[in-house]
Amino acid sequence: MSRLLSFLTQVHTISGPVLMLLYPLYASVMAIESPNREDDKQWLAYWILYSFLTLAEMLLQPLLEWITIWYSLKLVLSAWLVLPQFKGAAFIYERFVREHIRKFTGIKDYHPSQPGSPSGGKGKKKFFHFETSN
Repeated sequence: MSRLLSFLTQVHTISGPVLMLLYPLYASVMAIESPNREDDKQWLAYWILYSFLTLAEMLLQPLLEWITIWYSLKLVLSAWLVLPQFKGAAFIYERFVREHIRKFTGIKDYHPSQPGSPSGGKGKKKFFHFETSN
Protein backbone atom coordinates (compact mmCIF):
# COMPACT_ATOMS: atom_id res chain seq x y z
CA MET A 1 0.00 0.00 0.00
CA SER A 2 2.89 2.33 0.79
CA ARG A 3 4.39 1.87 -2.67
CA LEU A 4 1.06 2.59 -4.34
CA LEU A 5 0.66 5.79 -2.34
CA SER A 6 4.22 6.82 -3.21
CA PHE A 7 3.59 6.10 -6.91
CA LEU A 8 0.34 8.11 -6.91
CA THR A 9 2.10 11.02 -5.21
CA GLN A 10 4.82 11.00 -7.87
CA VAL A 11 2.25 10.86 -10.69
CA HIS A 12 0.35 13.74 -9.10
CA THR A 13 3.56 15.78 -8.80
CA ILE A 14 4.61 15.12 -12.41
CA SER A 15 1.14 15.70 -13.87
CA GLY A 16 1.18 19.41 -12.98
CA PRO A 17 4.15 20.45 -15.13
CA VAL A 18 3.08 18.15 -17.95
CA LEU A 19 -0.48 19.48 -17.96
CA MET A 20 0.32 23.13 -17.25
CA LEU A 21 3.52 23.57 -19.28
CA LEU A 22 4.62 20.76 -21.60
CA TYR A 23 1.32 20.08 -23.36
CA PRO A 24 0.45 23.80 -23.72
CA LEU A 25 3.93 24.50 -25.12
CA TYR A 26 3.53 21.74 -27.70
CA ALA A 27 -0.03 22.82 -28.57
CA SER A 28 1.06 26.47 -28.88
CA VAL A 29 3.75 25.58 -31.40
CA MET A 30 1.25 23.51 -33.37
CA ALA A 31 -1.22 26.43 -33.26
CA ILE A 32 1.38 28.83 -34.66
CA GLU A 33 2.03 26.46 -37.54
CA SER A 34 -1.62 25.85 -38.38
CA PRO A 35 -3.64 28.18 -40.66
CA ASN A 36 -6.58 28.18 -38.20
CA ARG A 37 -6.99 31.24 -35.92
CA GLU A 38 -9.24 29.55 -33.35
CA ASP A 39 -6.42 27.50 -31.87
CA ASP A 40 -4.32 30.67 -31.60
CA LYS A 41 -7.05 32.26 -29.50
CA GLN A 42 -7.21 29.22 -27.21
CA TRP A 43 -3.48 29.13 -26.54
CA LEU A 44 -2.92 32.87 -26.23
CA ALA A 45 -5.83 32.98 -23.80
CA TYR A 46 -4.31 30.05 -21.89
CA TRP A 47 -0.95 31.77 -21.48
CA ILE A 48 -2.65 34.99 -20.33
CA LEU A 49 -4.68 33.11 -17.74
CA TYR A 50 -1.75 30.92 -16.69
CA SER A 51 0.39 34.03 -16.14
CA PHE A 52 -2.36 35.64 -14.09
CA LEU A 53 -2.84 32.46 -12.04
CA THR A 54 0.90 32.20 -11.40
CA LEU A 55 1.11 35.84 -10.33
CA ALA A 56 -1.90 35.48 -8.02
CA GLU A 57 -0.41 32.31 -6.59
CA MET A 58 2.87 34.10 -5.85
CA LEU A 59 1.06 36.95 -4.11
CA LEU A 60 -1.26 34.68 -2.12
CA GLN A 61 1.31 32.01 -1.23
CA PRO A 62 1.00 32.39 2.57
CA LEU A 63 -2.77 31.98 2.35
CA LEU A 64 -2.65 29.10 -0.15
CA GLU A 65 -0.30 27.11 2.10
CA TRP A 66 -3.24 26.65 4.46
CA ILE A 67 -5.49 25.23 1.73
CA THR A 68 -4.36 21.61 1.57
CA ILE A 69 -6.11 20.78 -1.70
CA TRP A 70 -4.88 23.89 -3.57
CA TYR A 71 -2.54 21.97 -5.86
CA SER A 72 -5.30 19.51 -6.79
CA LEU A 73 -7.74 22.37 -7.46
CA LYS A 74 -5.14 24.13 -9.59
CA LEU A 75 -4.56 20.89 -11.51
CA VAL A 76 -8.28 20.45 -12.22
CA LEU A 77 -8.63 24.12 -13.25
CA SER A 78 -5.60 23.80 -15.54
CA ALA A 79 -7.02 20.65 -17.09
CA TRP A 80 -10.26 22.49 -17.85
CA LEU A 81 -8.31 25.41 -19.35
CA VAL A 82 -6.05 23.18 -21.46
CA LEU A 83 -8.06 20.22 -22.72
CA PRO A 84 -9.41 20.75 -26.24
CA GLN A 85 -12.76 19.19 -25.33
CA PHE A 86 -13.53 22.12 -23.03
CA LYS A 87 -11.54 25.06 -24.46
CA GLY A 88 -11.81 26.65 -21.04
CA ALA A 89 -9.12 29.27 -21.63
CA ALA A 90 -10.89 30.72 -24.67
CA PHE A 91 -14.21 30.61 -22.78
CA ILE A 92 -12.85 32.50 -19.74
CA TYR A 93 -11.08 35.03 -21.95
CA GLU A 94 -14.14 35.73 -24.12
CA ARG A 95 -16.57 35.75 -21.21
CA PHE A 96 -14.67 37.74 -18.57
CA VAL A 97 -11.30 39.15 -19.64
CA ARG A 98 -11.93 40.51 -23.13
CA GLU A 99 -14.41 43.23 -22.21
CA HIS A 100 -12.16 44.60 -19.47
CA ILE A 101 -9.15 44.65 -21.79
CA ARG A 102 -11.11 46.40 -24.54
CA LYS A 103 -12.49 48.94 -22.07
CA PHE A 104 -9.09 49.90 -20.66
CA THR A 105 -7.04 49.77 -23.87
CA GLY A 106 -9.56 51.12 -26.35
CA ILE A 107 -8.98 48.22 -28.75
CA LYS A 108 -11.80 47.77 -31.25
CA ASP A 109 -13.07 44.48 -32.65
CA TYR A 110 -10.88 43.05 -35.38
CA HIS A 111 -12.55 40.95 -38.07
CA PRO A 112 -9.99 39.38 -40.44
CA SER A 113 -12.68 38.25 -42.86
CA GLN A 114 -13.57 41.84 -43.77
CA PRO A 115 -12.36 43.03 -47.19
CA GLY A 116 -10.23 45.88 -45.83
CA SER A 117 -8.47 43.81 -43.20
CA PRO A 118 -4.73 43.12 -43.51
CA SER A 119 -5.17 39.40 -44.14
CA GLY A 120 -7.92 39.84 -46.71
CA GLY A 121 -9.90 36.95 -45.26
CA LYS A 122 -7.40 34.28 -46.35
CA GLY A 123 -6.29 33.09 -42.92
CA LYS A 124 -3.69 34.48 -40.63
CA LYS A 125 -0.41 35.96 -41.75
CA LYS A 126 2.84 35.12 -40.07
CA PHE A 127 4.86 38.12 -39.03
CA PHE A 128 8.05 36.25 -38.26
CA HIS A 129 10.29 33.72 -39.94
CA PHE A 130 12.58 31.24 -38.25
CA GLU A 131 15.88 31.05 -40.05
CA THR A 132 18.17 28.09 -39.73
CA SER A 133 21.75 27.75 -40.81
CA ASN A 134 22.83 24.71 -42.79
